[in-house]
Amino acid sequence: MTKLKCIAVDDEPLALDIIEDYVSKVPFLELVKRTENAIEALQLVQAGGIDLVFLDIQMPELTGIQFLKIANGKSNYILTTAYSQYALESYDLNVSDYLLKPIAFDRFYKAVEKVHNQQQKAAEPVPAAPPAITPLMSAPVAAHPVQDFIFVKTEHKIQKIQLDDILYIEGLKDYISIYTKTERIITLQNMKKMEETLPKGQFIRVHKSYIIALDKIESIERSRISIFGKVIPIGDTYRDEFFRHIDNKNI
Repeated sequence: MTKLKCIAVDDEPLALDIIEDYVSKVPFLELVKRTENAIEALQLVQAGGIDLVFLDIQMPELTGIQFLKIANGKSNYILTTAYSQYALESYDLNVSDYLLKPIAFDRFYKAVEKVHNQQQKAAEPVPAAPPAITPLMSAPVAAHPVQDFIFVKTEHKIQKIQLDDILYIEGLKDYISIYTKTERIITLQNMKKMEETLPKGQFIRVHKSYIIALDKIESIERSRISIFGKVIPIGDTYRDEFFRHIDNKNI
């Protein structure tokens, strides 16, 4: 198995200990360097041969955002930070993932697995084109597929999201956040457009700032919905339609 060569950059030794421990548990990762010095890490990246960088944002000599701008796309990056406000700016710089401290191992594994899968896919040979259909052959007619995923633009890429993974969607000022059990995906798409994209009967808007997956509802109390530990308000404008839909579903 080809391993991803990694470095961990953080000015907190305890944070480096955690990353080192997590890396040691993943068979396709190899930690070649841990350092509190961002300048030293940048030199390693620019020299080449580093596949993945675990990068803190708040560091004294060089912030993680400055590091990404100077590195200019060399290597893959997973940001590790206690500050969520840098998420949008970091996605502009093509990071692979954004992990909020304290980092759980299952969330860490999901992030590195995504990078590993992308690297493997990039290394696969391009398959040969299928044989052309001759007049003696007829192409099978494909049935119209049921929609079970959507694509969203996350600034640096277009990401596929399985509909069944979505718990709820939160609209903010200039963007929306799509929440699954394991990650938060940020896109500049607006709530109205997202509401039109999602299949009716599976998702419903319950507030000017929230769309929920009906099958992920855990409980409803007064004007609040509980989904995976998140309490979501039901807006006055959407209350009647929501409860009418709930009654029809016999939930």
